[in-house]
Amino acid sequence: MIDFLAVFITFFAVIDPIGTVPVFIAITAKYDQKTKRRIALLATIVAACVLLFFVVIGELILKALSIPLSAFQISGGIVLFLFALNMIFGDSKPEEEIKSLNENHKDTAIFPLAVPSIASPGAMLAAVLLTENAIFSFLEQLQTAMVMLSVLTLVYVLMLLSGFIARFIGTSGASVVSRVMGLILSAIATTNILTGISEYYNFIPS
Repeated sequence: MIDFLAVFITFFAVIDPIGTVPVFIAITAKYDQKTKRRIALLATIVAACVLLFFVVIGELILKALSIPLSAFQISGGIVLFLFALNMIFGDSKPEEEIKSLNENHKDTAIFPLAVPSIASPGAMLAAVLLTENAIFSFLEQLQTAMVMLSVLTLVYVLMLLSGFIARFIGTSGASVVSRVMGLILSAIATTNILTGISEYYNFIPS
């Protein structure tokens, strides 16, 4: 049995549902409500497919390339840490991704909304690490996938409620939340790096 709360918090941090809301508001400002709902649904479905792809065969790809999971965990942790630092000190998620806008609503739903806003590099990494075959059983991997999908469902609901949320927290509020998520993400990244080093050298902490 997985730790549902820990897994949920991890995916909540790397997917950042609240940080996605200002991105959604900005890129759908010129569309009517019906089109906005279509964009939200399409973006959620695409993000779910991308992340489930990494859940199912992400580790197999690493093995095919002869990359040990510990090495991927270390390198991914470093990338994730840099990504977290950017969220904390640089452009926050809303500010950074609002810069990438497209004219076609289907293109907009895929980029930048589905990838990399929802299915972020951190989410892809988490999908692989939290479903490692050597550690987690099939049932536990299925549970993790369900938790991940529950976070994506939350993202979808928040996008549908984006108008109300925008009035409630504003762009500044979303920026603050995004930076807090960046801090949590940095701690998760550090844990991944330390765990990867420990496993690589077959070190078992006392």
